[in-house]
Amino acid sequence: MNGRRPISTVLLGAALFLVTACGGGGGSGDDKGNSGQAAEANKESQAVVAVAPKDGADGVATSGALKVTADKGKLTEVKVADTKGNEVQGAITGGRSWTPARHLAASTEYKVHAVAKDKEGRESAKDSTFTTLTPKNTFIGTFTPEDGSKVGVGMPFSIRFSRGITHPEDVEKAISVKAEPSVPVEGHWFGNDRIDFRPEKYWATGTKITVKMDLDGVEGRPGVYGKQVKTVKFTVGRSQVSTVDAKTHMMTVKRDGKTVKKIPITTGKPGYETWNGTMVISERLRVTRMNGETVGYGGEYDIKDVPHAQRLTDSGTFIHGNYWGGGTFGNVNSSHGCIGLRDVRGGYDKKVPAAWFFDHSMTGDVVVVKNTHDKTVDAGNGLSGWNMSWADWKK
Repeated sequence: MNGRRPISTVLLGAALFLVTACGGGGGSGDDKGNSGQAAEANKESQAVVAVAPKDGADGVATSGALKVTADKGKLTEVKVADTKGNEVQGAITGGRSWTPARHLAASTEYKVHAVAKDKEGRESAKDSTFTTLTPKNTFIGTFTPEDGSKVGVGMPFSIRFSRGITHPEDVEKAISVKAEPSVPVEGHWFGNDRIDFRPEKYWATGTKITVKMDLDGVEGRPGVYGKQVKTVKFTVGRSQVSTVDAKTHMMTVKRDGKTVKKIPITTGKPGYETWNGTMVISERLRVTRMNGETVGYGGEYDIKDVPHAQRLTDSGTFIHGNYWGGGTFGNVNSSHGCIGLRDVRGGYDKKVPAAWFFDHSMTGDVVVVKNTHDKTVDAGNGLSGWNMSWADWKK
């Protein structure tokens, strides 16, 4: 042996050195680059989402309290819903804030989920829960016509509230009235406890109207909240407009624009004249009692069995059967302000004019009175809003 290492051993050592040198150097450089990129990718979003009211809040106001905002970023998603999954509609403004489009319901728990992104596209989220107040005082609305009704072309949708309303805009905003075929429908307030909705002209025959009353949580007056959520649907039947002429003592009944009958009538005598103007049948009674005491006429009359009575005003104007009038129909005005049609006591005869008119009428039919010596009926007396111009109605 000459003491020299074999060539193979030397080459193997050199190869190991090269592998170690290349592997070690390259590995060290790549670790530093990946570490920096990972740190940048895991950097926390600068966007900050805030929700008012605070998480867990109770007794929250139904209007004006809920707001979602973003700082150092823009909102990309806001979802607010109650525990039943009913979502609250709202809008993001300028990417910075979200507010609900309408009031919230009372005594209800809501969950908020909101997401915002900073300028680098990193997301930040916020989840919150709160519960709205439970009112101590509430109001409801009594309405006409009823759900599922078929009505005449003059029928408005009328709501009377159990409490006087001092925030009418908020209440009106919570009521939607839509017609099919579509036509503009506007509301008009009579005093502070009633609102009627109607189009500019009579409804078209066959129109379908849908009313949504979302009054739950609406503050109608300080500390008094609505508690109704209801949908009402009704349909307009054929068109019937009857014109009463106090001068000729005749009533002309038109169905869909064509005259179908002329009926001799009697209206109010001197001192008790019938209102002029457009009125709408709001109530129908096959028999009713009429007592002068109830309308300020003392004991002048008390008839316990007035047949075929249909109400035209809240103040007591009816178009009704009259079995005591003798030969007044078509000849002379002799009533205390109502419109009388010939009838028989008990209303059993279906052929008399009063029975025919009753059987061919419906709630919402129009009765127009002209040529009396009294003024035009007030628009708020019964469903008489058609006596107002469209411009005045919308004020």
